Amino acid sequence: MTSLAPFHLAVPVNNLSQARSFYSNTLSFKEGRSDSHWVDYDFFGHQFVIHEDKTHQPNPNAFSIVDGHEVPIPHFGVVLAWNDFHEFAKRLENLNIDFVIKPYIRFQGKPGEQATMFFKDPSGNALEFKSFKNTDQIFAK
Repeated sequence: MTSLAPFHLAVPVNNLSQARSFYSNTLSFKEGRSDSHWVDYDFFGHQFVIHEDKTHQPNPNAFSIVDGHEVPIPHFGVVLAWNDFHEFAKRLENLNIDFVIKPYIRFQGKPGEQATMFFKDPSGNALEFKSFKNTDQIFAK
């Protein structure tokens, strides 16, 4: 696998103050530049920006069935190293995060086996964090 450059992702939030508290305090992402209507973060080495849009309302009923679970769509996140995923999941469990899908092993014993978890930010944006014990399996069929 080649070395990947950091990605940039910007998402809408309907309450900048609540979202800022969630990403800064709950998830402990390091804050970068900001303005009165946006904040950027170090998202595991990637540039993640929240932009205030007071009208933003994701569809809470949009999902796809994956491995027997209702996966919210759209969603975003990152693939973490195996140990980082489990440490992050444990910290979130200790904070009593309201998981949409609690941390578990998906596709167990099959190609692409992965640890995954889903939860939403205060604006209803769905986040997925995952990890592959074998990174050669990320795009396995």
